[in-house]
Amino acid sequence: MTKNADTKTPREGSKAAALLEMLQRKDGATLDEMTERTGWQPHTVRAAMTGLRKKGHVIEKRTSGNTTVWFIAAKADA
Repeated sequence: MTKNADTKTPREGSKAAALLEMLQRKDGATLDEMTERTGWQPHTVRAAMTGLRKKGHVIEKRTSGNTTVWFIAAKADA
């Protein structure tokens, strides 16, 4: 078994890849949207986001009223 050279990208077609895709949207994603799309419980979605952070993704959140939206932070131009 060979290790994937790019460990920062989840396996294509996986729930983690779907989560990353949602977080990369301009408007990000709410916890409800992420749980509905993946079929995971909220605590599992949060744990998966922690895993993405450990792989180098910068995940930020915005709160507006009672709604929190998570998104991948835009990379600063070098």
